[in-house]
Amino acid sequence: MSPLPDLMVAPNGATRIKADHPALPITLDEITETARACAEAGADGLHLHLRDEGGRHLLDAGAYREALAHLGRVLPALPVQITTESAGLYAPDHQKRVALESGATMVSAAWREITREDGARRFYEEAHDRGIAIQHILYSVEDAEGLAATLPDARLGDSGLQLIFVLGRYTSGQTSTPDMLDPFLDWMRERAITPDWAVCAFGQGETACLSGARAAGGKRRVGFENSLVHADGRTAADNAERVRAVVADAATASET
Repeated sequence: MSPLPDLMVAPNGATRIKADHPALPITLDEITETARACAEAGADGLHLHLRDEGGRHLLDAGAYREALAHLGRVLPALPVQITTESAGLYAPDHQKRVALESGATMVSAAWREITREDGARRFYEEAHDRGIAIQHILYSVEDAEGLAATLPDARLGDSGLQLIFVLGRYTSGQTSTPDMLDPFLDWMRERAITPDWAVCAFGQGETACLSGARAAGGKRRVGFENSLVHADGRTAADNAERVRAVVADAATASET
């Protein structure tokens, strides 16, 4: 399985619209151009959400296949991870089918969503057998413990296990802080595992949280799905500007 990109951009998410920010990409053409600009700014992976013609969150295996083929032609060097986020619209069986039938080799899936119905362990095994890397979204240590109970021991202990720790929540005014990572770091130490992990964070604290994750050996996800603003509170002009800010912050940290 391919490892997680070091700095993945998540440019739109499931719910934000142009009213939230005019540079939020909605159409596939907009997503493609945003991905191109973010790759030039330093992102080395794309977290892909699709929308339907009305701009609503879309989980559709055929639409993903078309989008992945298009992105593969236009940006062949950029790894693409698809989402299975339900956004309250899709059931776990549908999420699983999309993950397995979209043609994607990288998929993000929230443990707490996938396990709302039976068959999570079988799904994880089938994805592994097909060479699909599932990045497990974990919102809390309780989620992490739930995943540990769901996965076979061999999968939990695999250094290729992909995780993303969500530092905070999608709520108005949410600002994440670097210390929100500490319980997850403690959990990995207690479990004696060394997975391939990343973080995402919200609001003005996003940059600091990503910096803290990098210092702890983790990877990062940045973009308008999670935050529209820089560390000083200024609204970013676009996703590429957020990528450049995080890249510059990492460069500064490396010099100190």
